Amino acid sequence: MGTHHLILGETTDYLTGQSVTDTHDERARQEIAKFLVTEKGYEKSEIHSRLQLSLELDSQKGTVPVDFLLKPAGRPLMVILFRPGSLVSRRRVAIAAARLLEERIIPYAAITNAEDAEILETSSGKVISSGLQGIFSRSGAMQQINGMDFPVLAANRREKEKRILFAMEVLSQKECDDYTCGGF
Repeated sequence: MGTHHLILGETTDYLTGQSVTDTHDERARQEIAKFLVTEKGYEKSEIHSRLQLSLELDSQKGTVPVDFLLKPAGRPLMVILFRPGSLVSRRRVAIAAARLLEERIIPYAAITNAEDAEILETSSGKVISSGLQGIFSRSGAMQQINGMDFPVLAANRREKEKRILFAMEVLSQKECDDYTCGGF
């Protein structure tokens, strides 16, 4: 995901009230946040935003932005990544983020371009729903959480997930910064 965006000024973050840089992507993120509160019924305090997943791999370091983490009743249920463009090509990124963000696997991941979404079951990687309406409402999330097991990812699998996420997000961003997006 590129960081080279047209800056439109400053705007106020819907969830935190803090001032943030206004870009087209930021406007989409703000709409997603409003949707989660007004349409899906989450409390602002249950939506953790602007998380940075730090990765270190073979002495290289990088971070992957995680746009939202839904934590109804304080329990992590779903990672939501906003990435412009194709959803299909970003499924694996969302799954890896849900497997790595916390000590235990977050059960669901969603990838959205703010117009469409795919909701994935993290353990199997299967698409279980499509469209923004497929994101669990807060009441649906509470039903999902009850009795749910939150397993720990095996160390060897964790390493593989880090490699996938590093290659697909960190290295592609570095390539964009070094060769494609900058200096023109």
